[in-house]
Amino acid sequence: MKKFNIRKVLDGLTAASSSSPSSAAAQPGTPKENDAVQETLQSENFQLCKTVRHGFPYQPSSMAFDPVQKILAVGTQTGALRLFGRAGVECYCQHESGAAVIQLQFLINEGALVSVLTDDSIHLWNLRQKIPAILHSLKFNRERITYCHLPFQSKWLYIGTERGNIHIVNVESFTLSGYVIMWNKAIELSTKTHPGPVVHISDNPMDEGKLLIGFECGVVVLWDLKSKKADYRYNYDEAIHSVAWHHEGKQFVCSHSDGTLTTWNIRAPAKAAQIITPHGKQPKDGKKPEPCKPILKVEYKTTRAGDPFMVLSGGLSYDTVGRRACLTVMHGKSTTVLEMDYPIVDFLTLCETPYPNDFQEPYAVVVLLEKDLVVIDLGQIGYPIYENPYPLTIHESPVTCCEYFADCPAGLIPALYSVGTRQKRQGYSKKEWPISGGNWGQGTQSYPEIIITGHADGSIKFWDASALMLQVLYKLKTAKVFERARGKEEKSGADIVEEDPFAIQTLSWCPESRMLCVAGVSAHVIVYRFSKQEVTTEDVQLLEVRMQCDFSDVDSPDPGGDQTPTLPTPGASSSPQESEPPTQTSTGSNPSDGPRDNIPCLQVRSSPLKQSPGYQVELVVQLVWVSGEPPQPITSLAINSSYGLVVFGNSNGLAVVDYLQKTLLLNMGTSELYSPSDPYQRQPHSPRKARQPSGALCDSNDGANPSEDRCKSPTSGSTSPCNSDDERRQKFMQKVKLKSRRFSKTVASDFDAKDNSFTRSRSSSVTSIERETREAISSFHFCESFPRKTDTLVSPCLLVGTTQGSVMTVALSVPPGGDQRLQQSVGISSCGTLVRLKGGILTMALLDSTATLLPPVYEPWYDPNASDEEKEKSRRRRPASPPSSQEGQESQFAVLCSEKQAKVVAMPSQTRLYKHNITETSFVLRADVVLMAGANCIACFCANGHIMTLSLPSLRPLIDINYLPLTDMRIARTFCFSNLGQALYLTSPTEIQRITYSQETCDNLQEMLSELFTPVETPEAPNRGFFKGLFGGGAQSLDREDLFGETAAGKASRSLAQHIPGPGSMEGMKGAASGVVGDLARARIALDERGQKLGELEERSAAMMASADSFSKHAHDMMLKYKDKKWYQL
Repeated sequence: MKKFNIRKVLDGLTAASSSSPSSAAAQPGTPKENDAVQETLQSENFQLCKTVRHGFPYQPSSMAFDPVQKILAVGTQTGALRLFGRAGVECYCQHESGAAVIQLQFLINEGALVSVLTDDSIHLWNLRQKIPAILHSLKFNRERITYCHLPFQSKWLYIGTERGNIHIVNVESFTLSGYVIMWNKAIELSTKTHPGPVVHISDNPMDEGKLLIGFECGVVVLWDLKSKKADYRYNYDEAIHSVAWHHEGKQFVCSHSDGTLTTWNIRAPAKAAQIITPHGKQPKDGKKPEPCKPILKVEYKTTRAGDPFMVLSGGLSYDTVGRRACLTVMHGKSTTVLEMDYPIVDFLTLCETPYPNDFQEPYAVVVLLEKDLVVIDLGQIGYPIYENPYPLTIHESPVTCCEYFADCPAGLIPALYSVGTRQKRQGYSKKEWPISGGNWGQGTQSYPEIIITGHADGSIKFWDASALMLQVLYKLKTAKVFERARGKEEKSGADIVEEDPFAIQTLSWCPESRMLCVAGVSAHVIVYRFSKQEVTTEDVQLLEVRMQCDFSDVDSPDPGGDQTPTLPTPGASSSPQESEPPTQTSTGSNPSDGPRDNIPCLQVRSSPLKQSPGYQVELVVQLVWVSGEPPQPITSLAINSSYGLVVFGNSNGLAVVDYLQKTLLLNMGTSELYSPSDPYQRQPHSPRKARQPSGALCDSNDGANPSEDRCKSPTSGSTSPCNSDDERRQKFMQKVKLKSRRFSKTVASDFDAKDNSFTRSRSSSVTSIERETREAISSFHFCESFPRKTDTLVSPCLLVGTTQGSVMTVALSVPPGGDQRLQQSVGISSCGTLVRLKGGILTMALLDSTATLLPPVYEPWYDPNASDEEKEKSRRRRPASPPSSQEGQESQFAVLCSEKQAKVVAMPSQTRLYKHNITETSFVLRADVVLMAGANCIACFCANGHIMTLSLPSLRPLIDINYLPLTDMRIARTFCFSNLGQALYLTSPTEIQRITYSQETCDNLQEMLSELFTPVETPEAPNRGFFKGLFGGGAQSLDREDLFGETAAGKASRSLAQHIPGPGSMEGMKGAASGVVGDLARARIALDERGQKLGELEERSAAMMASADSFSKHAHDMMLKYKDKKWYQL
């Protein structure tokens, strides 16, 4: 019996009600009812989950290293944990509270990690599972945590607090011991005031029973754990920042706030054995050296064969103003100062042994900087750094745009890698990367994936993103094409962007032909070809384009419906300029010279350009100033290698360039694309006037007014202040909508701005309101389709989408290949409006009659610098026109998606078949037609955080998940979908978050993820030697259980800290950790609080009972004492 599915019935009713009422049989090229496409995608094919996070941990705050497992952990100010092993082994997890991580401690070789947060909570993470989870948490209520110490192979964690006390936690059960070291007992009468917070705790390497406690004020106490008293106290006038032991346990070193290092013998507390100021100038008269900046951390590591190493951060003299942060390595008599690019957050010295009582044998120093991770080789002269295998350079320059390509051509990654290896720096350490723990995942995903990032400095990076890893392949610097401004006078000339004039705005890439086209923020477009051979270009081919506004006082040609403007408009240069641009570039900045005109924003270099193997410049196109108005930013871009065309558009119109002939084919205002008989036609107008939409502009079937389709500019609404969260949120959404298409000054400043406020307008005379009311070009799509309703053969076309929701068709007449293509010009004719949607057009695609995606045609890659014979062998261009067998081809489906809705239109009849309103209250930021489980669908990301997919061609909703509330412009600018259920976005200025919306990938995620913990034998403890064993000179062990256990130390006060069981044991429950489990967790916490109060009551009752028992015992003893005595014996 066939299973009845009410959902499909409802979907069918919806589709039927939304389809066009016109007769399907009356129009040629319209699918008949019995030809309905069988859709295979179901909701069960989709599930949303995060996969991996790449990049440098944003705002790092702490670091730890497991010397046996060789795993590095980094904590951040937002409560994130990043764990790194060998290249490709990375893991990300997050504390729910979002509090900053102040310290991390590995349980060495145990597959566990303790994290300490600023909210005074400590957490135990289980690293033995692929997705680490918290096993236990302990929240301190009455004291602030300042420092923690976990001795090697111990289960007792020492916790120092702001009050100066030390508490002890059993890390197995996460319970507090009753053993407490109170600050007043530790210092007694050594100081008259409170010693301040605990800044250091460590046990003597040779005697676990002696605990060294450092207080901020400068007091250090050696505490005897057994006798519960201080053995020695060491006083110094300056505040302490860190303490480090010599491995023999007879000496320790303190770093102080005046830039000094004091060395103390443990049995001589009266005076420091040595006081040095590493960076202080030594006066000749024997006085104290001048104070320096604080030494924030010092590490003291010994070697068997030579002098010990002392590594420290900070301590520079105060006269080194503006000097970068430094790490100082003191070895014997030599002192080496290593300058860092960013401030130092923390550093760790990596040693051969995990045992503190053995020669340490340091071999490397890991330095965590604010924006980088550096590992220094201590074993080579000059201390070279290791080559970092992690993808931590995403933020080398702020990311301004991002594209994701899954299932790329097979030879593409090796080709990019081969040209990228030549760009690598030299001078790295020859040793292998020391952080080498973990194992790669055993994933089944084998298809190549590439991520392309565009940056504020004009660079473009290609990344290999296959198998959940990320590795940089190749870096392209687009700024090399232009002259660099040498001084402020030159810079203020024609630049419309004060900062980052080379920033990448958008890019278009054809993986099959390897053609690349990029648009920059200074209204420039560069076309690149890929070549494996080096070439020197004498003159960079330049084309200047004058795109002006369609003001009512500007004469514009009447674009007839079948007009074929094969020649450029008079205002544009039609041939490549091999000479330098006009000299007005430098003089046009003077107001006396009149308004700036015909000047590009950047000057293309005039000297020969040496181009390395990789992407090489084919053509530069620049928009020029028009009558004092700067060119508007480019909002959309597309390239097609089969036709040899590049098309780009902005708020003024669009331009089509033939990059083979280096000519401008078309320069047309947006309004000119509408044919005279077009119901959507817009007459040329001044954008300074308010737009009055006519009824003819609305699709009668849509029933919506275009004036409501788009959010207004934030400056165009009511002048009343924002007095509610809803208004504030609405204003932010309006900003996102405007800025997600373009940025005015620099994307980097937009991303880092806290209030996401608008930067300076590009033009003093054109406000954001006026720019918003113009109809800009928002998207392009090259295809082989039916340009007109009467066509029976497919031919080259260009679909043009606008910000007002119009989709227009432009027919292309491409000459045959070979010499004819280089001699004859491409014909272009506008065919009017295909369809209109609510909101700006985001993406367009074509499907054949079986709903299979029809990708744009392309030319297979060939090396442009190869010999003619090799070119002929490899250059087999696909036919630009389809073969005659397609004459009887049935219909196509045109898939169109805007900020508000999606439509599917039959071609060539141009009949609307399906329509779906994606959102009413929000708008779509990114939409892509993607391949998923063997079928195609539309994937959408909305500004309200929802991710949705729609089936094709019926636009049936498949998933709608509220994933990520839009909180900043970065996500809006960088979110992108790819095939096979992959997507990504920039979650911070330094990190890429990859997600999947595929059920299959989610099911296989555990296998694909890397393993952090691998079984490794703990190294043997150092041999004590015969004499040390005989006379007791070796390390003294301590049975901490006897001291800190409940039987000896008693129970700790329940009100001091609250134990919270972690969700680590519930990992297999996957998504069930929401709703009910959250309620249960809250109930459990409430029960814990109630139990805590009952526990306090129980403690008081027990104390009263003990007192009563004691009184009874004393009374009984007195009675026995005097029981048999006579009265005269009393």
